[in-house]
Amino acid sequence: MDVVDLARAQFAVTGSLHFLFVVLTLGLAPLVAIMHTRYAIGGNPLHERMTRFWGQIYVINYALGIVTGLVMEFQFGLSWSGLSHYAGDVFGAPLAMETLLAFFLESTFLGLWIFGWHRLPRRLHLACIWLVTLTAYASALFIMVANSFLQNPAGAQEVGGRLVLRDFGTLFTNPTLVFSLPHVLSAGLWTGGFVVMGASAYHLFRRTPEREFFTRSLRIGVLTAFVGSLLTVGFGYAQFGPVGSLQPDKFHGAVPGISLELMLLIGQLGQFVVMFVLTPLLIRDVLARSRWLHPFLMLMTPLPFVAAIAGWLVREVGRQPWLVYGKLTVADALTPGLTRADIIASFAGFAGVLGLLALVDYVLIARAVRRGPGRVMLGAADVPVAAEPVPAHSL
Repeated sequence: MDVVDLARAQFAVTGSLHFLFVVLTLGLAPLVAIMHTRYAIGGNPLHERMTRFWGQIYVINYALGIVTGLVMEFQFGLSWSGLSHYAGDVFGAPLAMETLLAFFLESTFLGLWIFGWHRLPRRLHLACIWLVTLTAYASALFIMVANSFLQNPAGAQEVGGRLVLRDFGTLFTNPTLVFSLPHVLSAGLWTGGFVVMGASAYHLFRRTPEREFFTRSLRIGVLTAFVGSLLTVGFGYAQFGPVGSLQPDKFHGAVPGISLELMLLIGQLGQFVVMFVLTPLLIRDVLARSRWLHPFLMLMTPLPFVAAIAGWLVREVGRQPWLVYGKLTVADALTPGLTRADIIASFAGFAGVLGLLALVDYVLIARAVRRGPGRVMLGAADVPVAAEPVPAHSL
């Protein structure tokens, strides 16, 4: 591969690894918020334990995902200075909004939620996790705004060899954004539902004592996967019109071996399984009692991750050879003077770091799942330290 192909492969690998964290974050955040809401309203201790258990999974994934996001930022400066020079005034604006407003606010509210158990008032503590969810969705919005601009550079005009933003509002009404954003958010729900479903099936298969806990969690996971798959496929089809009119080659063999039609077929298959096989089995908890189905549910857990990465590849590769469609090619966006040795070195470093983080994320989440809700540190009540007895001779 030449320098351009190596740089593209580097961004594809690191972007895909980063997206694994993102899609799970978008799926788990609203589920944890809903569980916490049920606890705050009803005061059921089971709902509190569910919130803490699944919330701990969310925190693990979020904490490691932050580092992968930093690696993504490095790549723009190292490999794609041509993009920064030509379109940075436009493309950088939503990225800055994502960093300053969404990212920092999300981290702040998450910290308040983590350390606010048994300290903050119940309603204020509940508000923190909902603000975490809203800022996570705001983060996704700004990232998709930036990506949609690359797909269709609306609202900008070329002046003096650089793009200048003329209409900020147009960035948010971009035809390539209108349906892609809910498509991504729905894929997050689908992924989060499958993770909850697979982890719950693991404990039910092992016949752990926490049967009611994981029976309810399994029900939540299946229903979330049903809603997520339904919306993902629906918004996937909805993109055919606007995207097809702007990038006709995307749906006509621009991506060898992959097409958006194939992704929708995978989505429809997953939707069919969830809708017509798993969801009906929720009646009278047949699914929870059908132990022979539980290994099948565990094996299904990675499928939404695979579909999400494949869908992202279709969206990105389908506009080649353009980085900013119709304006800037990938070759022109590359940093001048880069050599194969430079790309190979940074590729190995970035992929190694992100791959290690992904492995650590999986190991920590799997360990937390295996331990179950009985050994969750998140939200654990403080245990007062008993005062040491005063020696009699000191009285």
